[in-house]
Amino acid sequence: MMQADYVIIGAGSAGCAIAFRLAEAGRSVIIIEHGGTDAGPFIQMPGALSYPMNMSRYDWGFQTEPEPHLGNRILATPRGKVIGGSSSINGMVYVRGHARDFDHWAEQGAAGWAYADVLPYFKRMEDWHASGHGGDPAWRGKGGPLHVTRGPRDNPLTRAFVEAGRQAGYPLTHDYNGEQQEGFGPMEATIWKGRRWSAASAYLKPALKRVNCDLVNGLALRIIIENGRAKGVEIDRGNGREIVHARAEVIISASSINSPKLLMLSGLGPAQHLRDHGIDVVADRPGVGQNLQDHLEMYIQMAATKPVTLYKYWNLLGKAQVGLQWLLTSGGLGASNQFESAAFIRSRAGVDYPDIQYHFIPIAVRYDGKAAAEGHGFQAHTGPMRSASRGAVTLRSGDPATPPRILFNYMSDPQDWEDFRTCIRLTREIFAQDAFKSYAGHEIQPGSRLQTDAELDEAIREHAESAYHPCGTCRMGRREDRHAVVDPATRVIGVDGLRVADSSIFPRITNGNLNAPSIMTGEKAADHILGRAPLAAANVEPWINPKWRVSQR
Repeated sequence: MMQADYVIIGAGSAGCAIAFRLAEAGRSVIIIEHGGTDAGPFIQMPGALSYPMNMSRYDWGFQTEPEPHLGNRILATPRGKVIGGSSSINGMVYVRGHARDFDHWAEQGAAGWAYADVLPYFKRMEDWHASGHGGDPAWRGKGGPLHVTRGPRDNPLTRAFVEAGRQAGYPLTHDYNGEQQEGFGPMEATIWKGRRWSAASAYLKPALKRVNCDLVNGLALRIIIENGRAKGVEIDRGNGREIVHARAEVIISASSINSPKLLMLSGLGPAQHLRDHGIDVVADRPGVGQNLQDHLEMYIQMAATKPVTLYKYWNLLGKAQVGLQWLLTSGGLGASNQFESAAFIRSRAGVDYPDIQYHFIPIAVRYDGKAAAEGHGFQAHTGPMRSASRGAVTLRSGDPATPPRILFNYMSDPQDWEDFRTCIRLTREIFAQDAFKSYAGHEIQPGSRLQTDAELDEAIREHAESAYHPCGTCRMGRREDRHAVVDPATRVIGVDGLRVADSSIFPRITNGNLNAPSIMTGEKAADHILGRAPLAAANVEPWINPKWRVSQR
C-alpha cells in the first residue's frame, strides 16, 4: 500500500517547494506527478525556451474556449506536464511582484500574506547572485535553494531599451525585486551556470535524495474523502487505478487549471455544476474554478536598421552553432533566455504603483518560435498588470481524462481597452527616443498606420496573447467568505485534511511573472502545514513614486 504522512499532487513550482520543506522536517512525502523527466537540452538550455511549451511531451496542451472579446479566438494555455511543472517550460523570468500586491491580498481576507509577511519567504527561497551589480542585498536572499541571476546584457539593444526609458523621463531601478520596482533596469532569471534552474532542480531533486520522499508517476483522478476528511488520492498509473493514502494531509499543487478541476471531481465546488456532471456534492463552494485571471500582452515589434539582433542566428546553422557552444561549455547565447532588460511603469497619474510591465528582447519573434518575416528586429512585450476581467475553469465532464473548460473572458472590462491602448502608445514613445535612433526602422506590429482607438482595438483583438500567468481559481480568503476556497493557512474550507497551495489561491494576480510568487506560496504553505510559527515579519517600506498622484512618470 502506497502511503505517506503527506501526499502532494503536482511536482510544480509550489509542490516541489512544499515537498522539500516537509521532507527536510522529517515528514514522509509522496509527490504525484503526471509528467516525466526534465532531462534534455530543450528544457535545460535557456535559449531554447520556445520549444518545451510547444511540445505535448511537456505541456498539458490546454486551450481556451473561444474568447468572445478577442474575435472568438482560441488561445493556447500551456501548463507544465513534467517535473518542475511550468517552471520547467516557462521563460525563466523572476519577478516577486510588488509589495502592494500582497498588501491587497491581506486586505481581501488573506491575513498573514501582506508584503511584510511574505518578504521573509522570498528571501528564504533565494540565492541571489547580483550583489555588487545594483540592488540592496538587505532586500534579497542568500543561500536558498533557488538561484537568481542576471544575463550578461551584451547586446546593445538591451542597453538601449533602458536608456530610452530614462530619456523618456522614467526612473531607473537597479533591482525591481528589491525596494523599487518602478522603472527600467536589468531583468532577473532562474538560470544557474547556463542552465534552467527550475523548481525541480532547486527543490525536488534534493528532496528525492532523502529516504522519506518519493515521486509517483500517475494521473490524479480524485481526492478520497471519508467522513469529511481527505484520506488519500485515487490515481491512474496506466495499468489500473490505485489509491495513495495520506496519514496526515493531502496537498493539491496542480496549477490554477488542474487544482480546481480536481476539487470539483472530488465533490468540492458549485453544487449545481457538480450535480450536472453526476458528481456527489461534498461541500458546496461556489468559488471553486471562479476568479480566473491572467496577464494579456502584445509584442510591439520594430524592424532593426543594423544587423545587431539575434535574427542572424535564426537559421539552421546559427541555431546549431548556439546549441553546440552551449552543449560544450554551458555558455554563449544559449545560456540566456534573452530577456535581459525589463521595466515596470504606471499608466497614468493617480495610479500608485506600476500597472504595466515590459519584457524586452533583441529579436522580433513569437512564443511559438516563429520569427518576423522581415528579418532583423526587436520587440517589447507589454500589457496591463491588473485587469478587472475575470473568467472561470469549469468541468466539461465528470471524466478525469477530459480537459476542463477554460474561459478567461479576456478584455471583458471596458477599462482593459483603454489600458491596452495606453501600453501601445507609451511603447511607441519609448522606441522613438534617441537611444534607438541608430537602430529603429519601421514598426512591424501593430504598424504605425494604426493610430485611432478603433484601429488599435482591432489590433489588440487580433494579436493580444496570453503571457501564461493564469491564477486565482481557488481563492484564499476568510473562512466565512462563501467564495473563498482556502483559508489563510491554505486549508480547503468545507473538508478536513486537504489544502491547496499554488497560484490558484492568489486572491488577485501579482505584478509580473508568477513563478516566484508560486514558489513563495509553497514555501509559506509548508510552514502552515508543519504548524510552525511564520517567519518574523519584515519591517521595510517599498519605494512609491512621490509624484504618483500628479504624474504618470
